[in-house]
Amino acid sequence: MKPFLDENFLLQSKTAEKLYHNFAKSLPIIDYHNHLIPEQIANNTQFANISQVWLAGDHYKWRAMRANGVDEKYITGVGSDYEKFEKWAETVPYTLRNPLYHWTHLELQRYFGITDLLSGKTAQKIFDECSAKLQTPEYSVRGLLAKMNVEAVCTTDDPLDSLNFHQQLAREGANLKMLPAFRPDKAMNSDDIEGLNEYINKLESVADKTITSFQDYINALKSRHDYFAANGCSVSDHGLEQIYAEDYTEAEISSIFDKIRSKQHISYEENLKFKSAMLVYFAEWDHEKGWVQQYHLGALRNNNARMLRQLGPDTGWDSIGDFSQARMLSKFLNRLDNQDKLAKTIIYNLNPADNELIATMIGNFNDGSVAGKVQFGSAWWFLDQKDGMIKQLNALSNMGLLSRLVGMLTDSRSFLSFPRHEYFRRIVCNLFGEDIENGELPNDLEWVGKIVQDISYFNAKNYFKF
Repeated sequence: MKPFLDENFLLQSKTAEKLYHNFAKSLPIIDYHNHLIPEQIANNTQFANISQVWLAGDHYKWRAMRANGVDEKYITGVGSDYEKFEKWAETVPYTLRNPLYHWTHLELQRYFGITDLLSGKTAQKIFDECSAKLQTPEYSVRGLLAKMNVEAVCTTDDPLDSLNFHQQLAREGANLKMLPAFRPDKAMNSDDIEGLNEYINKLESVADKTITSFQDYINALKSRHDYFAANGCSVSDHGLEQIYAEDYTEAEISSIFDKIRSKQHISYEENLKFKSAMLVYFAEWDHEKGWVQQYHLGALRNNNARMLRQLGPDTGWDSIGDFSQARMLSKFLNRLDNQDKLAKTIIYNLNPADNELIATMIGNFNDGSVAGKVQFGSAWWFLDQKDGMIKQLNALSNMGLLSRLVGMLTDSRSFLSFPRHEYFRRIVCNLFGEDIENGELPNDLEWVGKIVQDISYFNAKNYFKF
């Protein structure tokens, strides 16, 4: 029986152990998509205790606690930091076979050197030990990133953001690169006419431009895209149920925009046309600047209306959706490619039923101009676990080139989530190790080790060119 979470965790063969320890383990991390708070990085925040850095904003943990019968008071409510930690500690033993059990103990080991299992019995001891360390300089935000050998992070930023904290860190000349990612979801959210109008009004102020027409709107957004580029941005990101690729004319979109500004009802078809046009504009700007564009597809968000009213979005009430993806994704990519305006593209899939769909779709638009130009991104959100990762890796292996994958990302709001890169690397090494030991791949550790290193780090470094 193997011990829990030892140095060979997830590595099921001697070859897998060699691949991980000799090739993958020590590589730096490029985390090209996360939801970290730029202010905390720029100001090198010191957290008062582990609850603040570990539980705040982590809806993975919140969902588990709710499923375990924990009152909302101790999740997002008025409970004290220790009470919330204690309730999480009491929940952890019930998360067996959920990836949270692995991540929790991996994070306690890697950051704090704690090998005790977290439970209600060990809660006070672990809270005190971790919180005491968090008071020391080496456990500041940047200290935590340095512990994980993080080289670069891309935050997720709205076009209206000032990027002042990115500028602050850049002026400081820090070794850590913190770069913005352009996330214009709110700018195209014609599902909410009231909210979109409020957004347009704010854009007028931020861009210092009067917006009376659709062309004015596009010009103002383009100025923000240019501003992001001037501040080191080379990545965009979109969180969508599905790609929108309806046919439209400029006259139609101008008319729809006028309806939006006058707060008139727009039809379902008009809504789709508006979103489709906005996606094309953003994609063309990305291509013009040589950016990488990312599309996160398939989430069914805000399912619980009562809790959305109480807590707002991004608080743990989302799930996998079953949207039709293939036809519109093909049409969208084909439109851009046909006009020679298709930027480097990463597509993240949330429904495992669509893995092979995405794995084959990217092959339609990899034109030889760039290795891995169109990517099937790492397993995302609910699929960001052992089984989900293996399924994504196998689908890509079978139908594309796993060797060109740009690797893992945290997609996290927590500074303690970076062992997810280690988790991913161990799984990759185990897959290759099993194939070698089964005689399905040659026992050429030098070459396979290089592939492992590329997937873990070098592909991302070459692809993003930060």
